[in-house]
Amino acid sequence: MLTFVERVPLRFEQVTTDKAGINTAEFLDAARGVVMLFDELGSTAFLAVKTDISGNINKVQAKYDSDKAAFNTLEKIVLAEAGTKDRTATQGLLWLKRGLEFTAQGLSRSLSNAAEELVDSFRQAYEVTLKPLHGFVVKAVFNVAMAACPYRKTFYEKMGGDNDAVRKDLQVWVDALQKHLDLLNDLYRKGAYDKGL
Repeated sequence: MLTFVERVPLRFEQVTTDKAGINTAEFLDAARGVVMLFDELGSTAFLAVKTDISGNINKVQAKYDSDKAAFNTLEKIVLAEAGTKDRTATQGLLWLKRGLEFTAQGLSRSLSNAAEELVDSFRQAYEVTLKPLHGFVVKAVFNVAMAACPYRKTFYEKMGGDNDAVRKDLQVWVDALQKHLDLLNDLYRKGAYDKGL
């Protein structure tokens, strides 16, 4: 049986970066793996989360598809839209980044604390990532989703087994994701590209 990380379209550690930035196509393929992760959580309560992440991937994908050479890095997309009225991809990437941060922090907490149930790991991640940005209705949707988290043991069995090899593989995946998020956070912070979005 393949582990979860072996089944994703592309692993975050396989996403290339260079002086121009993060490869757009590779990053989006790797982000699709996060959508698969929410499938593994096994509840329709995560449909809103999956839909949001998928919708934001699609916004960035549409921009990339409009000129693959010009938008071959995420940074080029954001810089091209800066100062324009249409910042759809920049906004999509911003919210994709936020959703991925929530996921990375939830998994990281779970991986670093074997005694903590998944629901607690993801609730704590939500508190520090998305909750301050959400309104009342969306917070309620996330509370329902968090309550639907499977038990830790069930989740790790779906990931490929509750063992050191699977946890190590997931940790490499999460750490690589976080490195890309750090680059994007730096980009958005330095350019104030999240203003008004």
